Amino acid sequence: MEKSILIAPSILSGNFANLGSDVKDMKAVGADVIHVDVMDGVFVPNLTFGFKMISDLRPLSDLPFDVHLMITNPVRYVERFVKSGADFVSFHVEAETEIEKALAIIKNSGCKCGLAVNPDTPISSIERYAALLDLIVVMSVFPGFGGQKFIDGSLERVTEAARLRDRYCPHALVEVDGGITLSNAADAAKAGADILVAGNAVFGAADRAEAVRHLHGKPQ
Repeated sequence: MEKSILIAPSILSGNFANLGSDVKDMKAVGADVIHVDVMDGVFVPNLTFGFKMISDLRPLSDLPFDVHLMITNPVRYVERFVKSGADFVSFHVEAETEIEKALAIIKNSGCKCGLAVNPDTPISSIERYAALLDLIVVMSVFPGFGGQKFIDGSLERVTEAARLRDRYCPHALVEVDGGITLSNAADAAKAGADILVAGNAVFGAADRAEAVRHLHGKPQ
């Protein structure tokens, strides 16, 4: 039986003046998860959402919130992001020295935890933590901005992450984040992805519902 791919539209590509409406719209168009990119202007050269934005958006949808922290020393803030309404909190292996502590804080707060890996960081860098994970985020662009092109070689990294997951944390999900389009979504799924983060492919589409169906592999 073919596995079901989860689609997680990234609100980084939404209309910042009307995010509430965009978040509400995601369930209606068939999305499975709402992806929220948190950037601090230090770990990546951009600024986005904070605790209050997430807590204000949380009542507008019953879809899971997948909060992706692109911030330095996330151990300082992970608990607050859980309390703001996250269902998943992931942070970058490159950004934290107290990785096990940060993962434990997330788990002990009743949330699922994940690690993200940049395109130039070996997937093997998270192997020692894999048994603790609920989510492995394979970055297929360098983090910081939406609308970037999918980096060549990312599919092989997705497959490597899926193998690592199967060995250490079979319950966990492999997420691909960056440059997902209607033309490469099926390849990412075949490579081993469980969740596809899609920004412009959804929010830039004339028909968002049709875009999500296509990303799911079920176009009309």
